[in-house]
Amino acid sequence: MNMTTSFALFLYFYLVNTGLFINNEFVAGNNTIETINPATGKVITSVQAAGSQQVNTAVEAAHKAFHGGWKTSTPRNRARLMHKLADLVERDVNDLAHLETLDNGKPLRNAQRDIIDVSNYIRYFAGFCDKLHGKVIDTQGKLSYTVHEPIGVCGAIIPWNFPIVMLIWKVAPAICTGNTIVVKTSEMTPLSALKFAALVKEAGFAPGVINIITGYGHIAGDSLARHMKCDKIAFTGSVNVGRAIMKAAAESNLKKITLELGGKSPNIIFDDVENLDEAVFWSRFGIFYNAGQMCFAGSRIYVQEGIYDEFVKKFEKLVLSGKVGCPFDKSTFQGPQISETHLNRIMSYIDIGKKEGATCHLGGKRVNNNGGYFMEPTVFTDVKPDMRIMREEIFGPVVVICKFKDTKDVIKQANDTIFGLAASVFTSNITRAVTVSNALEAGSVWVNCTSIVTENSPFGGYKQSGIGRENSEYALANYTQIKAVKINLNSKL
Repeated sequence: MNMTTSFALFLYFYLVNTGLFINNEFVAGNNTIETINPATGKVITSVQAAGSQQVNTAVEAAHKAFHGGWKTSTPRNRARLMHKLADLVERDVNDLAHLETLDNGKPLRNAQRDIIDVSNYIRYFAGFCDKLHGKVIDTQGKLSYTVHEPIGVCGAIIPWNFPIVMLIWKVAPAICTGNTIVVKTSEMTPLSALKFAALVKEAGFAPGVINIITGYGHIAGDSLARHMKCDKIAFTGSVNVGRAIMKAAAESNLKKITLELGGKSPNIIFDDVENLDEAVFWSRFGIFYNAGQMCFAGSRIYVQEGIYDEFVKKFEKLVLSGKVGCPFDKSTFQGPQISETHLNRIMSYIDIGKKEGATCHLGGKRVNNNGGYFMEPTVFTDVKPDMRIMREEIFGPVVVICKFKDTKDVIKQANDTIFGLAASVFTSNITRAVTVSNALEAGSVWVNCTSIVTENSPFGGYKQSGIGRENSEYALANYTQIKAVKINLNSKL
């Protein structure tokens, strides 16, 4: 069957194949899933959905490609293909960004920035293809050395908040190190990934090296996590689903796992901050960017007593200046939430906060805009440590602002969480910056800025925020296994 004819659809003048990308072909699934424009609540199109049979086909294709030549392909060849793919992403940056905005709801300029990041991530990891070096070890007359080898077939399950960025966080280090991969996109945001899949084939990758499918988590995701020929699974999403994937990996072939999970990141503003307006700017960015739908969002702001009132006043003014609306409008700062269900979940936390005695200082209401899933940026004050809005990840444009007395006090409050993904510190005192950064139980600490994630810095969490690190050279350890070779130089054989 020619799936290009059967499933292709022009979306705002962009041709997207909505089949499952397996073995370099777009094929049918066992069902279809409607994808919704969150800015209007209307159906964009339907995409093919993978069941366990299609997952098996994708894994088998990846397994064949791995053993059929990809694992022994030269580093130069892998790098060449990756650079070609990056070229194609840059060529189609506007198409990919418009699809991302249409499907996800993020402002177009943010989506464009994401696509540029995708190209940068591919090129960064392409540079590591020929730099996977082992070590020579002195072992008393024996020649001992280590070799970093690919794991095999990698499975990746990605979320909807940064669809194509999360895809490349998994794909780039996997193929750079000689693995093949099967990616399951979120059923809510598949379109940019399917456009990307066409570029994979155009770049010249062999069939089966990169496979991209869409399906529901409890069906396709679970099948991938349990597949006996899937040797490693990487997941970004909620803690509860992360636990389920961990269990599936253990109950199948004990596959290696990388988990990047939730967060409740503290953002600490000391009274010696040199520029309070700058701290306010970054604080707004850290929680309301991407409509608050970020695992590393700075959703707990701690402000030292002496500047608390001034900070809140400035913060309120800046928040009110940001436009909530159509993501294709250049003046929009905050687009819609991803779905009606997710919006209702966020609104339930607004009610919970009020019932528990917190003050809804700003926002807290749904915005009626063209049938989309919009809500006001929301600020809570008078929040106590045991309140649910203080302790649970809301994953939306909701922030709490609290006072603190001194360094010891704020470190205790900041670390009082099951999460440990990120944190921010604002101060003009370098000693304090280093001391507090060292004391915070978080995988990333930003000083005098927030939410800066780059390809050459590791990203991952402490505690229940995950296992392993993504990005940078540290990510390569998740996609390689180390073999030790010992040669007896005194052998008489």
